[in-house]
Amino acid sequence: MFFGGIDIAKHKHEVCIIDAEGNSVLSINIHNRKKGVDKLLSNFERLGITTDNCKFCLEATGHYWLSLYYHLTELGYEVHVINPIQSHAIRNFYIRKTKTDLKDAFILADMVRFGRLPQSELASETVMKLQTLSRHRFDLVRSVGDLKNKVLAILDRVFPEYPECFSGVFINSSKKLLQEFSSPEELADVDLSELTEFLKKHSRGRFGSDKAQQVKDLAKGTFGINLAADAYALELRLLMEQIEFVEDQINTIEEAIDQVMEEMRPSEDTEYRHVLETVPGIGPTLAAAIIGEVGDIHRFKNAKALVAFAGIDASVYASGEFEGSKNKMSKRGSPVLRHSLWMAAVSARRFNPELKEFYEKKKQEGKHSNVATGAVARKLVHMIFSLWKNNRPYQSNYKWSPDNNS
Repeated sequence: MFFGGIDIAKHKHEVCIIDAEGNSVLSINIHNRKKGVDKLLSNFERLGITTDNCKFCLEATGHYWLSLYYHLTELGYEVHVINPIQSHAIRNFYIRKTKTDLKDAFILADMVRFGRLPQSELASETVMKLQTLSRHRFDLVRSVGDLKNKVLAILDRVFPEYPECFSGVFINSSKKLLQEFSSPEELADVDLSELTEFLKKHSRGRFGSDKAQQVKDLAKGTFGINLAADAYALELRLLMEQIEFVEDQINTIEEAIDQVMEEMRPSEDTEYRHVLETVPGIGPTLAAAIIGEVGDIHRFKNAKALVAFAGIDASVYASGEFEGSKNKMSKRGSPVLRHSLWMAAVSARRFNPELKEFYEKKKQEGKHSNVATGAVARKLVHMIFSLWKNNRPYQSNYKWSPDNNS
């Protein structure tokens, strides 16, 4: 029997094959290309290594492991994937604290030989779609946030009174106004009737002459600076166009996510596409993100394991008789999953009566809002685990006990 360890890198992977006694029989590096796999297979043929007598272990380094994992499993090899945190912990058991790619590959191979690795399976195509789309949406939403902060920074300099004009700087009528009139001077000089018609059109009649007059008056008496006005006006207009463009892309992604979620609908007669959508506080977009990051719920032993996977468990620091009293969220695992669960908790503490009561209870205990929300997120994960594992829609009168979460 042979055991293989593969240290993953961007361009080249280090491969180490050992026999049942732990002796190295092959140590090579291969390119992260098809020719690299061909090189590996030719060596396997020379050594008599087949799908029946060799198992592999590789470290999930970034996304670089995915192609090699896919091709090896397609060929029929048993391949285990471990988290870098796990491999780092196991590496510390070795007496000599050496760190080389070849040594790491040998350690991974040795781990397979010991036979204490979890079974690894590539996510289904539907889950991979949701993961890819949700992660890209997450990045775009963050980029929109950055762009909006830049817009607000410009307004603070050139037109600090502008936010007084609307309930939000980035509502539709305000966004269109800043694209068309990107400086207080332009707003001060525009004809009142023209500005009135512009606001009526883009606010669907909500705003009229009163709002137009307010904007003009504030623009004329602004406390903002007049230095480099043309440069600021150009930057503001381009930023608003970028925001609109990226938001259109987010809408496109959300439409694609909606189509993928339809693939998960149990039947045409089912009201929901996935049980997560039945939980108050979890809409289709958040449900898709959670499904994409979690994948198969059955790979988690209990709800606590899912909480730890999401990185919303409390990190504990204790030494001797000392035990820290201000433990923080561990924040390990997928940031997309953690963000989605947090946003779901924020929504649930308002719209889910059960979790709203739980949140208020934590607040009455003197907990900070963020701490209380973190507690809601953890309780929400217990709900998610039970509903998803049992494929049962949410019921407000259901008793969430430890027995339901294992």
